[in-house]
Amino acid sequence: MIHHIQDSNTRTNTFVGTVLTIFVNIQLEDLIQTIILAAVGAIVSFLVSIALKVFKNKFFH
Repeated sequence: MIHHIQDSNTRTNTFVGTVLTIFVNIQLEDLIQTIILAAVGAIVSFLVSIALKVFKNKFFH
C-alpha cells in the first residue's frame, strides 16, 4: 500500500514539474501566435460549417 502512495506521489510531482517547466519556457510570442492561430481556426471552422449548411439546404432540400 505504501509503495502505491509513493508511486502516485512521484507521478504527480513529475507531472507538475514537467508542466511548470513547460510553462516557464513558453515565450510570449509563441503564446500570442497560438492564440491567434486558434482564433483563426475557430472562425474558419465556423464559416465552413455555415457554408456547408447553406450548400446542403440549397442542393439537397
